[in-house]
Amino acid sequence: MHWADFTAQRLHKERGNNQILCSGITPSGEIHLGNLREILTAEMIHRACLDLELNSRYIFIVDSMDPLRRIYPFLSDEYQKYIGCPLAYIPAPDKNGQPDSSLGSYSEHFLSPFLDALQQIGVEPEIIMNHQSYENGEFAEKIDGAIKHMEEIREIIETISGRELSDNWFPYNPIGSDGSMDGVIVTGYEYPYVSWTDRHGISGRSDIRKGEGKLPWRIDWAARWGFHGITCEPAGKDHGSAGGSFDTGIPICRLLGSEPPGKMVYEWIQLKGMGPMSSSSGNTIGPIEALGLVPPEIIRYLIAGSKVNKHIDFDTGGALFTMADEYERLVANPPSGDDEKLSKRQSIARDTKLGALRMSQILHGADPADSVAGVSFRHLSMLAQIKSNDEAIWDSLRQSSHIDGKPNQTLISRLIRMRNWIEGPHFPLDARIVIQSTITEEAQNNLSNEQNSFLSEFQKRINDYEWNEDSINECIRESSASIEIGMRQAYMALYWVILGKNFGPRIAALMAEIDKDEAIAIFSN
Repeated sequence: MHWADFTAQRLHKERGNNQILCSGITPSGEIHLGNLREILTAEMIHRACLDLELNSRYIFIVDSMDPLRRIYPFLSDEYQKYIGCPLAYIPAPDKNGQPDSSLGSYSEHFLSPFLDALQQIGVEPEIIMNHQSYENGEFAEKIDGAIKHMEEIREIIETISGRELSDNWFPYNPIGSDGSMDGVIVTGYEYPYVSWTDRHGISGRSDIRKGEGKLPWRIDWAARWGFHGITCEPAGKDHGSAGGSFDTGIPICRLLGSEPPGKMVYEWIQLKGMGPMSSSSGNTIGPIEALGLVPPEIIRYLIAGSKVNKHIDFDTGGALFTMADEYERLVANPPSGDDEKLSKRQSIARDTKLGALRMSQILHGADPADSVAGVSFRHLSMLAQIKSNDEAIWDSLRQSSHIDGKPNQTLISRLIRMRNWIEGPHFPLDARIVIQSTITEEAQNNLSNEQNSFLSEFQKRINDYEWNEDSINECIRESSASIEIGMRQAYMALYWVILGKNFGPRIAALMAEIDKDEAIAIFSN
């Protein structure tokens, strides 16, 4: 069965009817497409739980209490004074990277467009801002427990992670007089106050029932598993590797009186040929940018169709054609067959593909047929490049029987994205189409005597044929047979003449979309 269904059944067996799926993010900069893997993994398991008729919630925790750790390339030096301050309490950057309080908080600034992208892709979780959980006292009991069990937690972290904590380490980071947690040394604790001295020599105290400090990450994660009642939270392989924060979180969560979720580790999404996406390295593509190129159901299919523990190459080049067309074929011809007539391997493959198709829909429970454009990515790419007017594209698709009447909303949206893709930097060079006005010098140098003979024969015959894909194909076959040249060589000859290169989309389909007189004129120039 699909991995989301399998996980939902396991959760039901282990944790009962009530499930809380979770994912989260730190809004320290532009949130990239790679973050969608964790989010969609959790959301798809949530959908699978609902399909099992379990009581399931999906929450999305924003780590707005996390501090600004350094000045990123997109920030001005003015942010130096905010290092160590919670992201929720510092101003957003303007277009020049300058702090501007009129733009709202730093965390909201980077979170808002990401939430818009999530909505487009059919993900609508319960949003929990972590700084608010601190402010309203949800963390207080866990903070108190962490302080009381400080030495046990120290031993857990040092033993499992293999790293030594400093002598002045404390399981709670107070906010100092300047709003930063950096350089603040704890000097005492008496519930509910943690006393401290900051880097300026100023002393004070923080109330653990308010947003006046936070738990270190490894304890913060374990604590919120407990008070939110989280039963499943997929972890990236950085957190989920041996000795990582998931491994330390499990015993810490139990020490603080709660049952942790089972461990589930996912692999990263990589940009094809460029390695894992990373905001700090700049190796990213944003979800809004990606959704401007790729239909949302195709992005969901990218995640749904891959095993959680296998990395994903996100390719905005030629492989996107393959993936999109694979999705269209799957919708048009979903796998079927009775278990009695299929091998175990065939049954698993069938159920996995059907599950991926189900999880790819923007609306939970929607009919996949509603997301079909009816036109392959490759064909739409060709039309979008040779026809500047949308209505001309619809006319062409009506003539070729791809559509009947007006285009559906799926096709309209897909054309918008296709034009964005073609006009942007990610469109593959080998898929670009430029109709020639004359036979180029390069083409002349690459055409053999047999190919030139074929082109002459084709030019003589074509006026006797109707100007449509089937008739042009028939003329190609008869002309090549007359000259006794192979079809592959004939096609290559036409590609050289029409496109100035030896490959392209189906040549007869391409030529049928060009004005007949203009196409024939190329042979004479």
